[in-house]
Amino acid sequence: MSFSSPDASALRATASNFDALRDNLPVAGDPHSPLDSHTIASELSELCGLINYMADEVLFRIVDRKRSGDPAPAIAGFAAAVRPACEAATALASVAHQLSNLEQAGQPHDESEAADYDTPVVHNALTVTHQALRATADSLRDAAAPPSPEAARTQAARSRSTAEAASPSPSPAAAPPAAPPARPTRGR
Repeated sequence: MSFSSPDASALRATASNFDALRDNLPVAGDPHSPLDSHTIASELSELCGLINYMADEVLFRIVDRKRSGDPAPAIAGFAAAVRPACEAATALASVAHQLSNLEQAGQPHDESEAADYDTPVVHNALTVTHQALRATADSLRDAAAPPSPEAARTQAARSRSTAEAASPSPSPAAAPPAAPPARPTRGR
């Protein structure tokens, strides 16, 4: 499997962008990173932009077949990273929704009372967001790593065994039809 250096670089750079986004997110319960709707909305917008970027990278590589090297590993890497990134976006949107609800309910906007925003729902959603962003970055880095010789041998063996298993083989002889069950006879 041929993996181009620009593809690996693009995967690693995107992983770094997800790490930076995760580092910028507030941490629930940390008084030094207060939660506010503007910050969360801004981070959500950036996250959605990264998801869009990955989708564009998949599309670009599918359409541009003239590139040197095999685009399949990069396509697979970007496509696989979309799932955890979308999980992060869903969780972060939940935080934005919860903060909006708290603000509409008349929660103070004073930073000294920012702890009021640290509800279990917000805390859990931020935790999920952090974990999903880490999973996204890890997925992209794993995709950028060259396959180990052992993994290449395993993949080759799997493709051979799959091809052998998929080859047509004579079907077993059909069993003769079963005799109909005996009917009880009624006497007169």
